[in-house]
Amino acid sequence: MISWLAQERFLVMPDPATPADPLCGICDLHANAAELAQHEIWRNDHWLLRHHPQPAPLLGWCLLDSLRHLSGPSQFEPEEAMEWGVVVQNASMLVQSVTGCDRVYAIAFGEGARHLHLHLIPRFADDPRTSAWSVADHYRAVASGEVPAVSNSGLLEAVTQARVIASAWVI
Repeated sequence: MISWLAQERFLVMPDPATPADPLCGICDLHANAAELAQHEIWRNDHWLLRHHPQPAPLLGWCLLDSLRHLSGPSQFEPEEAMEWGVVVQNASMLVQSVTGCDRVYAIAFGEGARHLHLHLIPRFADDPRTSAWSVADHYRAVASGEVPAVSNSGLLEAVTQARVIASAWVI
């Protein structure tokens, strides 16, 4: 049984006209057509799937962003909530298909940018850099220049392959 307080929370619907936040890095990225042209894989009215920009820590590390500025699932509109599972599943299968990884980590913190962006991270059983919390260490090592990022040609090839796969999605 849901408590009265919980029931009340479910009755409050988000404002569908939530504007872009001028201080949000992800809203800013969504407005930058040149940057998106390199990394965007797929989008619909609610979601944008893109490859991690350079320096990309791993080939196939993707981000699924809400197009509307919102901080997480508690702010979904009903249609966003209904699509979420299908989009996350399709995007995860896409990462597996492009990379051949064993599984896909799905992580959303929202502290660096309080705009929902789900990290879809390829996990390879035989690559210790991709295991659990080690992937965060690898991310920091690439960001600092200690470890090389994915090559530009490799990233372009992965994005091209992913676009072909995503073009068949019906959501």
